[in-house]
Amino acid sequence: MNIFQLDPIRDHRWEELVDRHPRASVFHTRAWLEALQSTYGYEPVVFTASRSTAALENGVVFCRVNSWITGHRLISLPFSDHCEPLCDSPDELNFIIRYLQTALERQSWKYLEVRSADWNLGQATEHHSSIAEYWLHAIDLHSPVEDVFRSLDKDSVQGQIRRAEGAGLVEKSGRSDELLTDFYGLLVMTRRRHGLPPIPRSWFRNLIRCQGDALEMHVAYMGEIPVAAVLTLYFRDSGYYKYGCSDSRFHNLGAMTWLLWRAMCAAKSRGAVRFDLGRTEQKDGGLVGFKSDWVGCPKRLAYWTFPEHSSLYETSGWKRRLGNCIISYMPNRLLPLSGRLIYRHIA
Repeated sequence: MNIFQLDPIRDHRWEELVDRHPRASVFHTRAWLEALQSTYGYEPVVFTASRSTAALENGVVFCRVNSWITGHRLISLPFSDHCEPLCDSPDELNFIIRYLQTALERQSWKYLEVRSADWNLGQATEHHSSIAEYWLHAIDLHSPVEDVFRSLDKDSVQGQIRRAEGAGLVEKSGRSDELLTDFYGLLVMTRRRHGLPPIPRSWFRNLIRCQGDALEMHVAYMGEIPVAAVLTLYFRDSGYYKYGCSDSRFHNLGAMTWLLWRAMCAAKSRGAVRFDLGRTEQKDGGLVGFKSDWVGCPKRLAYWTFPEHSSLYETSGWKRRLGNCIISYMPNRLLPLSGRLIYRHIA
């Protein structure tokens, strides 16, 4: 078996495979890859056992991340919650992974990383390690919306939704520059609260441009004040909650819970039968508890490296605390700059 490379942005066969493959997600799409390339300069590449003259039957998509800080790596995919290999048999996947392992030293890559909910992936080779583990929550939307609502936790979810409705919050949704400004203001505020640099604004501009009507921002207002926002994506029959942010002064209104429910209903109205709440670190008890009130049985999600490697995810505690301290005291005007400088190196 030979392995071939293709450019998933220019080769129409990749889009055709993504459209029909049952394990494909929004993170496999050309629009997502174009946004990654436009914002961070990453080079997307697909490795496949299909020849250039044949229909594409399988493929694993990566981005080449070249950084003078963190090194040269193959990641599938940067800033994506998950990205399953589109292979129908273990033999196909094993052969592609082993081929890439032999190419690591020749190409000066430190390691390759795959983000998959398939725990059999670790059997592809003996020389691998799981570098990060998450929970992946997804809500089944097959039932009528009333039944979905009744399945949610009565106090933590249903109660907060009713509280927000009683508070008189107003929702605006779409992709306008005005909504992006309000969304991004809340995002910077939230990232500072968590001691993290804000994601570059250019990332969201590129996402809006590339995703088109497959992207929607939902912003909740108390009067004229934006108090919470979520950004959702759509692909085939699935909706995806990708980003959320809020003003902590208004947390007592239950705006985030209400807005997430509104986004879920919007997804169902577009024909979605599944709503992906994204990855959650297993040690983040607060967020795990919040999402578990919506979904009782999350799926385990692992990020694998080949070969074994101590990656960025294993940043020591003191370095993380130092970074949080620096961000917390950084002037507001410098926060977006910190994100622009840092993000392309951390993937």
